[in-house]
Order: sequence, then structure tokens, then C-alpha cells
Amino acid sequence: MNTPSEDFLQHIRYEKRLSHHTVTAYANDLAQFSSFLLAECNISQPAQADFRHVRSWIVSLVEAELDKSSVNRKIATLRAYFDFLLRRKVIDLDPMTKVRALKMSKRLPIYVEEKPMEMLLNDVEFADTFEGVRDKLVLELLYGTGIRLSELTGLKTVDVNLYDKTIQVLGKRNKHRIIPLTQPLFELIQQYLLLKETEFKGMAEQAVLIVSDKGVAAYPVLIQRIVKRNLTLVTTLEKKSPHVLRHSFATHLLNRGADLNAIKDLLGHSSLAATQIYTHTSLEQLKKTYDQAHPKAKNSSE
Repeated sequence: MNTPSEDFLQHIRYEKRLSHHTVTAYANDLAQFSSFLLAECNISQPAQADFRHVRSWIVSLVEAELDKSSVNRKIATLRAYFDFLLRRKVIDLDPMTKVRALKMSKRLPIYVEEKPMEMLLNDVEFADTFEGVRDKLVLELLYGTGIRLSELTGLKTVDVNLYDKTIQVLGKRNKHRIIPLTQPLFELIQQYLLLKETEFKGMAEQAVLIVSDKGVAAYPVLIQRIVKRNLTLVTTLEKKSPHVLRHSFATHLLNRGADLNAIKDLLGHSSLAATQIYTHTSLEQLKKTYDQAHPKAKNSSE
């Protein structure tokens, strides 16, 4: 017979159909909570915990100087877990009712300026080999469509519509969205597919779009290495990740006047609130321009 925790993990895996990464994170959070309860409270099952136990665990995490975002993710895990138990009538009271997430200071998304991105994609020479074209395609897809790392590695060859010049992306919560391709990006995909077929002569894993040098499905670390290696050529940003290219995609669109709702749909956000962070970035850019160009701003800083 399964424990309540095992039932919960099966529920989010098979019924809610959350990603493998999310399920693993939830499982790890519950395991850590269970270890704390057993060691500090002599409780063997998380389902037996009450508000005092949850609060004690959160306090211990804060005292251990765990990042606030990580603490809040663990709180979200417990919130989903106890809500599941309450709906299944395993418990009568939800201990998370009085628990609040930690207040976070707003951090603006890190992005690459337009000129460095143009330099990377237009001026840097990529080899005409399979690896060279593949690496450029990775950068162009991340920056040209704003897709997430997991969405890129999950792209199938059949997700590319050569007739409509679009890609179909499977995002969070198993929601599909259609993203248009620019003509240069479309042509690059065609070039890549021909090289892929020639390089591996049908032996590559044809189901997935992006493959490694050995023809197997590209893995996250490979994509991260490609992005970091190439961004290093044009920017001194400390963070050089696929998500930085996603932020760059959204920020550049907004700076050029794109509708916020359209950006929301392209990014696959479930609510506009998640997209509005880019308006802060745009305002910061406006302030920077004002401070550099307006006479009164110059005078006030002297």
C-alpha cells in the first residue's frame, strides 16, 4: 500500500502530468521535510505534520541561509501536497493555511543588449559543419522564439511546420503553442536538417530536432555549453544561459513596441503578471537613456 507521499507524487506525475524535473523537485522537497520531521519532531510521515512543524522547518531553512526562492519553492511543494491530502480526506485541517511565502526583492531579468546579439548572429562566423550549423541554430531558436531550454530539447522534427513556417512547442502544464519563424531562421532549420541527414545517414535520432555530435538527443548541459561558449564572445555578463536568451527575446520585443499580451503568448506564460517583469526592464532602459541624453538629467547628476 502506498504512503500518502507516494500517492501525491503519482498524482502529479500521471494525473497532473507535470514535468519530470518538477516531479523530482517535489519528491526531493518532501524527502527533506520527512527527514526533518523524523529527526526533530519524531514524526514518521509528513501527513502527520501540523502548522508548528511546517513553521519550524521553514525557520530552519532560513537559518541555514537557503535562498529565498528555494524556500518558497519548498513552501509551494507543501502547499500542493497538503491540498492533495485535504481533497482526498487524508487530513481534516490544512497546516499551510497560515503559511505565507517569504517576501522576495524584485530582480530584473538579465538580458543581452541588441547590438551584441546582432554581432553574435550576424558577424561571428560559424563553421559550415554539422556542429557549426547546429550551434548557430540553437542560439537562433532560443533568441528568435524565446523558448525554454526544456522546450528546445523537447522539440521534435515534426514540430517544425515547413509549410506555415512555424514551430509547435510543448510548454509547461503540457500546453502547446505555435510560434512563427523568421525567414532566416526557417532557412537555417532547412540547412540543418539536410546536414543532419547527411552527417548521420539516417542513423541519428530522427524524432528529436536537435541532436548531439553523435546523433543522439541533445541534453541540457550540451545546450548550456553552446550558449555559454558563444555568449562569451560578445558579452561580459556573468550569467550566460539559455534563459538569458529568452529574457533577451522578450525584452527586445517590448523595447521595439510589441504588445505585452502577444509577448505573453509567445513565451507561454499562463498569466500577464509573469510577463510584466519585462516592463520594468523597459522602464530601466528608458531611465538610462534619459540620464544619458537629457540636459536637465546631466545637470542634476553633476
